[in-house]
Amino acid sequence: MIFAIICRDRPGHLETRMSTRPEHVEFLNGLNENGALKFAGPFLDDEGKPCGSLVAVEAEDQAATELIAAADPYALAGLFESVEIRAWNWVFNNPENA
Repeated sequence: MIFAIICRDRPGHLETRMSTRPEHVEFLNGLNENGALKFAGPFLDDEGKPCGSLVAVEAEDQAATELIAAADPYALAGLFESVEIRAWNWVFNNPENA
């Protein structure tokens, strides 16, 4: 099942995001290599600066997704103000159904 991990950054923590980004990208590359990562990218504020994240992963269940979210270097660095995990059904433009 696909789960969307929806993260909102703490206000004023852009430097935390930028300094932790290499580890975060490495983490996502690892998820991608094992086939868990479906897509990912930052939310942008009105000035075009990152202010959160959307990471979609394939996982067995909510608990497995929570472990993935907790292991993200951004989460470990305390970047996120909130994290929401929602089961998601990829209906349109799913490349696996093409």
